[in-house]
Amino acid sequence: MRYGHFDDERREYVIGQPDTPLPWINYLGTEEYFGIVSNTAGGYSFYRDARLRRLTRYRYNNVPLDSGGRYVYLRDNGSGDFWSPSWQPTRSELDAYECRHGLSYTTIASARGGIRSETLYFVPLRENLEVWRVRVTNERDAAADLSLFSAIEFCLWDAQDDATNYQRNYSTGQVELVDGVIYHKTEYRERRDHFAYFACSEPLAGYDTQRGTFLGPYRGWDRPAAVERGQSFDSVAHGWAPMGSHHVRLSLAPGETREVIFLLGYWENPRDAKFDPPGSQTVNKTLVRPVIERWLTPEAVAGGFAELRASWDSMLAVMQVNSPDTDTDRMVNIWNAYQSMVTFNMSRSASSFESGIGRGMGFRDSNQDLLGFVHIVPERARQRILDIAATQLPTGGAYHQYQPLTKRGNNDIGSGFNDDPLWLITGVAAYLKETGDLSILDEQVPYDNDESAATPLYEHLQRSLRYTLDRLGPHGLPLIGRADWNDCLNLNCFSETPGEPFQTTENKDGGVAESVFIAGLFALAARELAGIAEACDRPADAAEYRSAGEKMAGTIAEHGWDGAWFRRAFDYHGNVIGSGENDEGQIFIEPQGMCIIGGVGVENGMAVQALASVRERLATEHGIVLQQPAYSRYRVELGEISSYPPGYKENAGVFCHTNPWLMIAEAMVGNGDGAFDYYRRINPSARENISELHRCEPYVYAQMIAGKDAPTHGEAKNSWLTGTAAWNYVAITQWILGIRPDFGGLRIDPVLPAAWEGFSASRKFQGITYDITVRKAAGVRGRVRHLMVDGRRVEGNQLPPAPAGSVVRVEAVIEE
Repeated sequence: MRYGHFDDERREYVIGQPDTPLPWINYLGTEEYFGIVSNTAGGYSFYRDARLRRLTRYRYNNVPLDSGGRYVYLRDNGSGDFWSPSWQPTRSELDAYECRHGLSYTTIASARGGIRSETLYFVPLRENLEVWRVRVTNERDAAADLSLFSAIEFCLWDAQDDATNYQRNYSTGQVELVDGVIYHKTEYRERRDHFAYFACSEPLAGYDTQRGTFLGPYRGWDRPAAVERGQSFDSVAHGWAPMGSHHVRLSLAPGETREVIFLLGYWENPRDAKFDPPGSQTVNKTLVRPVIERWLTPEAVAGGFAELRASWDSMLAVMQVNSPDTDTDRMVNIWNAYQSMVTFNMSRSASSFESGIGRGMGFRDSNQDLLGFVHIVPERARQRILDIAATQLPTGGAYHQYQPLTKRGNNDIGSGFNDDPLWLITGVAAYLKETGDLSILDEQVPYDNDESAATPLYEHLQRSLRYTLDRLGPHGLPLIGRADWNDCLNLNCFSETPGEPFQTTENKDGGVAESVFIAGLFALAARELAGIAEACDRPADAAEYRSAGEKMAGTIAEHGWDGAWFRRAFDYHGNVIGSGENDEGQIFIEPQGMCIIGGVGVENGMAVQALASVRERLATEHGIVLQQPAYSRYRVELGEISSYPPGYKENAGVFCHTNPWLMIAEAMVGNGDGAFDYYRRINPSARENISELHRCEPYVYAQMIAGKDAPTHGEAKNSWLTGTAAWNYVAITQWILGIRPDFGGLRIDPVLPAAWEGFSASRKFQGITYDITVRKAAGVRGRVRHLMVDGRRVEGNQLPPAPAGSVVRVEAVIEE
């Protein structure tokens, strides 16, 4: 069953009914001001940090799920009938409804009783504000007397404190109205440097800034007293729950359309300035007021929206494909690239499934997110790398997360996730392959943001590799620490006495449990660092790192191979995990993918055997599950992984992040049919027809899909903010379609399904536009042996240098 459809020409997903299985959301903003908006206008806004600079309040795990948002109410003053054009929160019956989620904008249109409305939500480029453009049309034969109400609830900035510290917060909320603009100035007495504002383009018939007054006693957002009676109360918040609402009267002739603009924005004064409160002459008229006045004009809004759309035209033009598969084209050309941008901006911090309070920017997460975004805006990727590296510890270790506002490591979470440092190498390698910008390696970068202890970025990479080599266990495999990629596999948990609470080791190495997965990642990182060393003319370093990677591959072959697949780990007691010796959890997906990507077993047949075991034991119609058999009971020596019911999340769910590793692995051994088969199984567009089962948005990847052991096999959870986005983009564009940046230039090395007869693509790379055509006969399974570059034959599959700004035509033929 579908709840909408793709409009590929406009690059929008069109939702045709409001009661989707879950709120289907979109993201506003691309730079520093961000917001989440659902198909019924639920969501919230924040500046840079979803915890520390939350503008509007939101209630997670509520009923309905997306309660709290950017609400507009319409009221027929003649009949007293009122409704929400976005359906929520009144949930009144609508004669028509349509939500269009586009790239960094959303429009929600509806009709009731002959009144049609359309609300556009977006954040203009370079601005710290959001625009709501409301257009109301009278489709009746007679004139219409209407009232339009806006409504948002202010958050008292720190979302954690806002949701818990009521004894203080009920007395601190402050709002004032100056020249029709609502200013939220809670905290201004202390900080004197930031506030929020809520403005309207029309003269006001009234306003409210106190939630309790606007809603009325014992009422919710579905039946506000001010809307029901058709007149605001002109309330001013002094404590309790500050909000913002404008009341505008509209008299529309038959066929007439009126446009009303609302602005919700954030303002921060210069650090060294001491300004009066927000409504004062200094701030209101000299600083923020000109911004407000500009964006309350239809011309500015139309121009800003056009500029936003044009920016996406430019970014998406870096990579466009035309293949035999519509779902592939739709995801590569639009939605997968878009989701990669969102994950780049958000990491895992703020979605329908992450509150924005508990998590900042993940070290491993952000490095992996670079892989799917670096080609779109490489200059932003460069800065992100430097920000991430500055949180690294002198040991080479890393904070697991850092806060986006302060860019400092999160001490609440700490470090000790021993895969983290190696991801910095993969992120930097991706940037260098895409840009050729070796100068980044010479940038002086501090450790733990201590400017007195800075070294070149290249040394940070060296310390990342050394961190693993300094922490090898009894089998010569890397120590897992608190966890590796799978945060729920906690192998340094143990209980000295059965039935007693578990303990965790606290020594510097985090215990003796070892990870085959980190070993495979090390083999990949060592190869990448060797390539970096060669690119910057350090042959001795390159030889050393290549040797270290080969030695680790040998260790994996000796201790990490179980006969038909790669083992997962060894626990605190030295017991093997992910082996035929185990009664449950015999085979795991992660080492099968990462060891092969790291080059282990590709030449000797181990990789092919491991992939056959995955297909036989882990593959389902809804994707590849994380392990089998699922754990049927809690096991203290394994930690959180066994706390989930079978088939969910890390306990044998389809953890989509890892599925692309198997796509890449299949491509590496030349199996295009297998790689593409796995790609389609979790492709959201390809799953659109089963939206009633999948439940999450059909235009973006989810973190997990319930596995075959679950009663709800095929149901997705945790959409949007997942490493699945970047890795799927890499898998399809760089390995299946085979357009892959490398240290020496762009490679054309597709591994296609046998039934395909080729594809075409346009790829901008280091100032050059490559128009690429790949051809093959149906049924052929092979590789590209040579290229025709502007009519000239080039042996191999790597493109030679070309003049900057040139357009190069490339033809490639896949041969057996």
